[in-house]
Amino acid sequence: MTATRPLRADAARNRGLLLAAAADEFAEHGLDASVADIARRAGLGKGTLFRHFATKDDLLATIVLDRIDELNTVGEQLLDAADPGAALLEFLTVAAHQRQQRDLSFLQEAGELNADVTGAREQMFRTVHKLVDRAREHGAVRADVTGTDVILLMCAPNYVTSYAPDAPPDLWRRYLAIIFDGLRPEGAHPLPHPPPAAP
Repeated sequence: MTATRPLRADAARNRGLLLAAAADEFAEHGLDASVADIARRAGLGKGTLFRHFATKDDLLATIVLDRIDELNTVGEQLLDAADPGAALLEFLTVAAHQRQQRDLSFLQEAGELNADVTGAREQMFRTVHKLVDRAREHGAVRADVTGTDVILLMCAPNYVTSYAPDAPPDLWRRYLAIIFDGLRPEGAHPLPHPPPAAP
């Protein structure tokens, strides 16, 4: 197997421009965003785009992987934190802030693009389960909350604020605080339904 050569400085710059333009274009137009519009937004030609990404799905997969890898890195670092409750809150804060910086709802529609995306997503889910297990064992979250519950709640702060016209950019922090208070054991009431199966 041959080692991948590092990109030249101009090629690395072009790749970064294409990824940023694609993320913006997908955010505005969903998965129907055109390759031509992405290249134009990046100030590059379609040929340059296809030299970096053979297909639109490859481009989308790279965006998804970048976001998931970012969260995986943060989550794995937090697994050794002295305060498991604070670690879980920090992870959820990073996840919500990542979504606030750019509308990533199109990623939900992306599905399983390739084996790398599937593997990275499964790794992130395992990390979330570990963070929740540690927080639960230390009494920082209620005993009946699972990692799957938290995975499903990760998008909620940004989703809620999308319905508030002219919302300030950090409004998601209010709803993350409400969600995290709901995860705490103090004053908790029994949940009315068992948790869903783990993803």
